[in-house]
Amino acid sequence: MEKQDFEILKIDRDEEFEAPVQKRKKFLVFLVLLILVGGTLLLLYRIGLLGGRPKVVVTTVSKIFPSEIYSAFHASGYVVAQRKAALSSKITGRLAYLGVEEGSRVKKGEVIAILEKDDLEAAVERARATLKTAKSRLKFALAEQKDALKEFKRYRRLIKRDVVSQSAYDSVESRYQKAVASVEANRAEIKSAEAALKEAKAALDYAYIKAPFDGIVLSKFADIGEAVAPFGSATNAKAAVVTLADIHSLMVEADVAESNILNVKKGQPCEITLDAMPDKRFRGQVHVIVPTADRAKATITVKVKFLETDPRIMPEMSARVNFLTKTLSRALLEPRLAIPEKALLEGAKTPTVFKVVRGRVFEKTIKIGQRLKDYVEVREGLKVGEKIVLNPSKKLKSGQKVKITEF
Repeated sequence: MEKQDFEILKIDRDEEFEAPVQKRKKFLVFLVLLILVGGTLLLLYRIGLLGGRPKVVVTTVSKIFPSEIYSAFHASGYVVAQRKAALSSKITGRLAYLGVEEGSRVKKGEVIAILEKDDLEAAVERARATLKTAKSRLKFALAEQKDALKEFKRYRRLIKRDVVSQSAYDSVESRYQKAVASVEANRAEIKSAEAALKEAKAALDYAYIKAPFDGIVLSKFADIGEAVAPFGSATNAKAAVVTLADIHSLMVEADVAESNILNVKKGQPCEITLDAMPDKRFRGQVHVIVPTADRAKATITVKVKFLETDPRIMPEMSARVNFLTKTLSRALLEPRLAIPEKALLEGAKTPTVFKVVRGRVFEKTIKIGQRLKDYVEVREGLKVGEKIVLNPSKKLKSGQKVKITEF
């Protein structure tokens, strides 16, 4: 046989050993690929790209007023001044000065308006002059009385000695009695002059229209140059100059539904919110329950007084009253950053929530404070406006994509 034929019959031992090695390499490559694919699928599943995104209910982090937790019910109404006055003059005259306008705040005794008063001032000066004249006459009469008394005493001694005649004595005695009467008349004249001066001053004081109490001007009815009268009987005369409301008598008159009136009692603590100042809460108290119902609205008016004042509070402002079940401290009237207690992750060693950012959830450790019924105060870790998950599942993972449903 030729050498070539023997080569055919030769057994290649290298191929027998090479086949298992190649198989092992292929297996290892397959195993690595399988692990990589499996890890990738697991990662995609955990971040929500595979197997569907879990649905979560989210809420917004915000500030709440703890007083809402102790609320029995709410009622709306308006700020009303319990004491008002339409200020007018006691005399008829023309308005010469007006120092206020709508919204002006005045103090008790402050001059609001002045009428023309030249004639009244002249009357006061005339009365003063009359009083001065009367006092001068009294001085003259007293001097005359003193002189007459000396002469009378001298003649009384002389008549006893029969040195003077009876007619001379009678004349001196008559002069003394006239002097005494003149003094009494001058004293009466002084009293009359003093009364006239007091009357003139009172008439002059009527020209000054003053505030009877601390208040705020609600409306103005007259202006400088217009005639004002006590009753405005003249066609061109104004009866009132301004309307004044007592700022210390402001109360909220709230319309309470008849179904809630049994939950209201005098002295009950309240919280007042004004539409003009929604971020400010005022402590209040039930002052009186008006014993009359409104048929049309089926409500009863309840007057709630302010326990603290604010210069920004004005009559006729819209208000909302929160009738409370207990008296609250001032601290509980301040807003606090809080979240629902059910937003906390159960079983976590430290208070933890899931914060939602661009469709993904991320674990966030927070610091909590006081528990407020169904809420818990947040001191650190969250800000107003951030979104968090309610009732977070233990299966949620940080960074996972979710489907969001607003609470």
